[in-house]
Amino acid sequence: MQSSLQMPQAICDGGKLGLQLGPRCHARSSLHRHSAQSQACFSGQQQSHHAHTQRRAPSRRHLMAAAAAATVASPPSSAAQDPPMRVEQNVGVLLLNLGGPETLDDVQPFLYNLFADPDIIRLPSYASFLQPAVAKVISTLRAPKSSEGYRAIGGGSPLRTITLEQADALSEALERKGQPANVYVAMRYWRPFTEDAIAQVKADGVKKLVVLPLYPQFSISTSGSSLRLLESLFKEDPALSGLLHTVIPSWYHRPGYITAMSDLIQEELVKFPHQESVEIFFSAHGVPKSYVEEAGDPYKAEMEECIQFIMADLRKRGISNHHTLAYQSRVGPVEWLKPYTDDSIRMLGQQGCQSMLAVPVSFVSEHIETLEEMDMEYRELAEESGIQHWRRVPALNTNPVFVDDLADAVLEALPFAGSMAGSNPSDAMVPLGDVEALLETYDKERRVLPMPLTQWKWGWTQSAETWNGRIAMIAIVVVLILEVVTGQGVLSGRLE
Repeated sequence: MQSSLQMPQAICDGGKLGLQLGPRCHARSSLHRHSAQSQACFSGQQQSHHAHTQRRAPSRRHLMAAAAAATVASPPSSAAQDPPMRVEQNVGVLLLNLGGPETLDDVQPFLYNLFADPDIIRLPSYASFLQPAVAKVISTLRAPKSSEGYRAIGGGSPLRTITLEQADALSEALERKGQPANVYVAMRYWRPFTEDAIAQVKADGVKKLVVLPLYPQFSISTSGSSLRLLESLFKEDPALSGLLHTVIPSWYHRPGYITAMSDLIQEELVKFPHQESVEIFFSAHGVPKSYVEEAGDPYKAEMEECIQFIMADLRKRGISNHHTLAYQSRVGPVEWLKPYTDDSIRMLGQQGCQSMLAVPVSFVSEHIETLEEMDMEYRELAEESGIQHWRRVPALNTNPVFVDDLADAVLEALPFAGSMAGSNPSDAMVPLGDVEALLETYDKERRVLPMPLTQWKWGWTQSAETWNGRIAMIAIVVVLILEVVTGQGVLSGRLE
């Protein structure tokens, strides 16, 4: 059976399975979130984790009230003349997120899962067999440093707790709007794993599923990675062939998200002594530049448009402060999207900026990148750079305006579960269609990260040094693997 994981609307009938993506939406659903026991296996290196199943079923009274309310409820779109919304049965909403270690002992295995994902570290095809070893080495080397960060914010990531709270809030919002649903949390690299969530979707008999990545902007390294995993799970399990579904690829343009972000910015601005001179500093998670320029990732374009929408809304409120967009959290020697957050902070300090309001624009939940990287590292850097007044806008978390609009997005997407793509236009940059077609457009060749220099030159050149460095890195990895396997120092005996 062939299968396609589909975007904003898709084909999904008896012979073809499609994970579909609805127009841009925000989700709300009745209740249900879960994580079950599972194992995560990546290319020969296995990390097994048991997850506790958490779910709440809507009461009969709530279901009857929701059904009654639905007979008079207006559809989520603004057209008052539209017919009343039809209450769907056995509806599910799948929230996709990254995941994070809940204890310090979880840090290394979490990092392994992260770096074992070929959508995070893309090795050349001839070196793909090294992915587990590379993930093991990088996660082992980075774990002590990362553990310091998690220790500084209380010993673990709050992402799971906050995402479960978002699932509850979305469930309640959907029920208020007359559409009961089960809301599931599916993390990519930690508990509750995506595999567990899909198993629970099957067990609950869900007939229509709205897949909602909790990333406002689409990227092949975030939403794309989770959708690839979902596609694989759908292809492997014939029992999922009857599940109608739709995927909301990104939703940074939605009015509720824009309004909620503007509200939070405005609330923080008034706390500065001179509001009009505050630099509104948007800091987004970075991605390698090659993902955008070579693989066609729409992330940068969507991020820039998102900032335009927020600033336009702020100007309507009489706020015309100067703003900056920069990218944080880069890893490794390759070039990532610029300008970098740390470089931009230093530059603004040199230019005489005295007040800065940091805005975590690509994060909807508090986690290590907001609580430690922004609140501690970047704040300290800002003070060292001469910036005297620093504040940070909180993440959206369960902001009611934000959650309410997510629920509307789910309701808007639900009619497209299993329908043909293209029946409703979307103002998103990510086109309607299936995920295979999306990745064919934006990530057709799944290119590896680009070489610093593409042409080989003989002699003592930068190109030669680059290749020498790569060969040396492979040799180091091989040595480390041998030492891990044998338990002995491979080089020590030869150096004595």
